[in-house]
Amino acid sequence: MQCVILAGGLGTRMRPLTDARPKTLLPVAGRPFAWHQMRWLAAQGIDDVVYCIAHQGEQIRQYWATEPAPVRSLRYVDEGAELRGTGGALRLALDERVLGESFFVLYGDSYLECDFRAVQAAFRAAAKAGLMTVFGNDGRWDGSNVEFAEGRILAHDKAAPSPRMRHIDYGLGVLHRRAFALVRESAPYDLARLYQRLLALDELAAFEVVARFYEIGSLEGLEETRRHLAALREARRS
Repeated sequence: MQCVILAGGLGTRMRPLTDARPKTLLPVAGRPFAWHQMRWLAAQGIDDVVYCIAHQGEQIRQYWATEPAPVRSLRYVDEGAELRGTGGALRLALDERVLGESFFVLYGDSYLECDFRAVQAAFRAAAKAGLMTVFGNDGRWDGSNVEFAEGRILAHDKAAPSPRMRHIDYGLGVLHRRAFALVRESAPYDLARLYQRLLALDELAAFEVVARFYEIGSLEGLEETRRHLAALREARRS
């Protein structure tokens, strides 16, 4: 199974911690966050990883040049100085012919304890161009941005959420390459825009996750993730 990790952002919300290193390499529970994320992906059956990198991306290359990665294949798509947004980064990966027929996609600051094989099975059963995982957030860990009912996404909007939105985009998606033939956007554009266009075309399936997400995109999230991963480490030792 293939997973694309979106790790090209500027990490502005995490400055000054990200002044000298990319967010995905911030230390968490004794290791760079990327170390924890990659091992979780491998445990879920991911064996092919594509990093979409840009700002400070060379540090990610250097890290995995010295740290053995627990996956069969590890490749990079570099936006360089021309930031394309998360959706544009995926389009670049498609143009560089590194994407499989379908693939998972998640952010370089997310630790998501869900069953990837179950998500993949739901994607195949739905036969849509894309799938978004959603979580019943109710505004607890971030702003809810998805209206979800009876197994379907009714609306998704990060920029202008409505009170009817009780779920949140969990941060893990699955896309088929044909999504980019259905949705033709000019870079830069966000992955959320791609999801919105697929939803309008009735080409976006959903999978509801019950375990909360962890992320290092905020100081509070970083501390929560540190505590969680440290607890997991202690549990494995005992």
